[in-house]
Amino acid sequence: MLPYNTARIRRESLRIETVEVPGWELAVGRLPQVGEIVRCVEGEAEVVKVLTRLSDGGRLLELRLVSQPKTPFFAASSNVFVRTEPAKG
Repeated sequence: MLPYNTARIRRESLRIETVEVPGWELAVGRLPQVGEIVRCVEGEAEVVKVLTRLSDGGRLLELRLVSQPKTPFFAASSNVFVRTEPAKG
């Protein structure tokens, strides 16, 4: 378990990897719309609201997991994936 103050963790000990998901791309180039399904760390989520602009140029999104629709949460648009292909089914 990580300590509450992550400033004590040495940068050399952190390793961040990007993941490529077929049919999805990072939402850096376009803003997800309200009602659109995006992919985040927890799985697929619906965009409930598009909120304020962030320092990285993206937007803050209010999301709701498809599997748990009663629990909204927030994520930066630069941290979610959007579909590159139409949904099947």
